[in-house]
Amino acid sequence: MLGTHCYTVPVRNSRGEPVDPVPFAVVASAAWLLCLSFGPLYLDAFAVPWAYGLLVSVVVASAMTAWAYRRFVWTVDPTVRRELSVGLRFRQICYGAIVFGVILLLLSVLAVANGG
Repeated sequence: MLGTHCYTVPVRNSRGEPVDPVPFAVVASAAWLLCLSFGPLYLDAFAVPWAYGLLVSVVVASAMTAWAYRRFVWTVDPTVRRELSVGLRFRQICYGAIVFGVILLLLSVLAVANGG
């Protein structure tokens, strides 16, 4: 039967234990999506050539991917499974949204002040 045998190589942490790769994949792909979607366009507003803007975006996305790998794969302990309360998770999401909004606001102010 086709598809009944699925061979996967487990992702392992620094101690050789298998870990779930999904959080890393989500964070890394979101980093690439955001950096390559907005980076070159934003840097173009500051008269940075497209090639350099793309290069800077790739470097930033690569750095974020390396950080995500270290945080969600290399240093994670799969035996520790702690459950966060709903209130704490919601508060963290709200804080993240506020920080993201402030960063976008500051970048917009910089772009307008630069004449973009």
